[in-house]
Amino acid sequence: MVPFAARLGIAFTEAGPDRVEGTLDWSPDVCTAGGVLHGGALMSLADTVGAVCAFRNLPSGATTSTVESKTNFFRAVRAGTARAVARPLHVGGSFVVVQTEVYDDEGRLVGQTTQTQAVLSPGRAGGRSAWCARCGPA
Repeated sequence: MVPFAARLGIAFTEAGPDRVEGTLDWSPDVCTAGGVLHGGALMSLADTVGAVCAFRNLPSGATTSTVESKTNFFRAVRAGTARAVARPLHVGGSFVVVQTEVYDDEGRLVGQTTQTQAVLSPGRAGGRSAWCARCGPA
């Protein structure tokens, strides 16, 4: 369903509307100098797991697109598996806000991402949501 996730090696272990969980194994090809899992790889894990959470909360036929994402990092991942857990904070008609926490193998919080996903209604020209801040009502 998410080709980029497969390419990166993200595996989903749970995918419901209230909770989505995915993992990314440490690997030298997704590290920075010193064997630290690259922040971009961790952000991709959080973004992908969060996007699936948003998608699981959409009305039938709607799609979604990230419009804002913010990540805080707390510690490095130098081995093992990073685990991301996403939960919806807000599910509305125009936006879904998801919070994703990323943990290391020892259960320590590695980072936290909060993202806003636009709800793109089916049948709208250009995939616009029912209301757009730039365009006004669709």
